Amino acid sequence: MTRVYVCSCFGITEKQVKEHADAGAHTPRQIASACKAGTDCGSCVRRIQSILGRGNCPRRELLDQGKPALRAVSELNEAA
Repeated sequence: MTRVYVCSCFGITEKQVKEHADAGAHTPRQIASACKAGTDCGSCVRRIQSILGRGNCPRRELLDQGKPALRAVSELNEAA
């Protein structure tokens, strides 16, 4: 079986990233906390994001639907 390394710095494989995601790590930062991947040179962060999928980014989903991802400051002040 071929190992596909995601993080060369710490020797983290794609399988390991997926296992951490299945265990509840849903952001690159949570993956980093679980196994250090993405915490040294950072070149693997985009790959980790792609493994996690776009569905884990609520702002990206809003943008894909043509909706604004961020609320205006005035809207936030009115809601407070």
